[in-house]
Amino acid sequence: MLDAAGVEQLVVVANTADDTEVHGVHVSPDPDLVTYCLADLIAERGWGAAGDTWRVMAALEDAGRPAWFRLGDRDLAMCLIRTELLRSGERLTKAHAAVVSAAGVAARVLPMSDDQVRTRVRAGGRWRDFQEFMIVDRAATPIESVEIAGATSAPPTADVLEAVARAEAVVIGPSNPVISIGPILALPGMREALRHASAPVVAVSPFVGGRAVKGPTEPFMAHAGLPLGVAGVLAAYEGVLDGVVCDERPAAAEGPPALVTDTLMDSPAARRRLAAETLDFARGLARAPDGR
Repeated sequence: MLDAAGVEQLVVVANTADDTEVHGVHVSPDPDLVTYCLADLIAERGWGAAGDTWRVMAALEDAGRPAWFRLGDRDLAMCLIRTELLRSGERLTKAHAAVVSAAGVAARVLPMSDDQVRTRVRAGGRWRDFQEFMIVDRAATPIESVEIAGATSAPPTADVLEAVARAEAVVIGPSNPVISIGPILALPGMREALRHASAPVVAVSPFVGGRAVKGPTEPFMAHAGLPLGVAGVLAAYEGVLDGVVCDERPAAAEGPPALVTDTLMDSPAARRRLAAETLDFARGLARAPDGR
């Protein structure tokens, strides 16, 4: 998307419901992942910084301290920057902007809210923070319930609302509709902001051939009662979409326009192609001046 939109034009709104406090720092996994991807620093494993070292984690383990949540040394340094600013009284938006700047990224990466929101999962008869469910349990325990704690009282920031209002196109990326995009849409006023935006809103399906490419998308979709494939995307984002990008023709003829294309992003060239196609598609879906 960066290549297609341009650095100064790109604004990413990131989920903060996965945030956690660990090793004495505030960790923002989704905003950091976006930042590292934009900086071309993302590790091949899909999280953290490429080429990172692990001396602090090794020292914690030697000292007998729990280190199930592993932060590389560079990753930890970025979290220290954010944490120092938060403890000085800065809001999360400004604290993460310092991380973005430190990573050399010119695009804006906005936390969805400055207020605390946390995803919690009930599995095996007890509630777990999302990170514990993902890392300790390896998302292997059947999901019994999901709670986005604090979402209904945590407003999107003024920065986020302004970005939506001023956008030329709003693209909902191919992330997990339930636990990555769902918390953003759960914020009070967020769906309304998208409905009334002057820019078209387009979602890119995270499903390829009807299945999730990676991560626990499928069990969370099942728990939410959503089908896999483009039908689940349309159901999750009902009421806010002007178009959808997918690799299968939607069954519902009355749904929004669809761009059917290869959505597998298995190379930089494939990512650039899909981003360019998505933006071209969105630009062709002009809304009325007052949005919906």
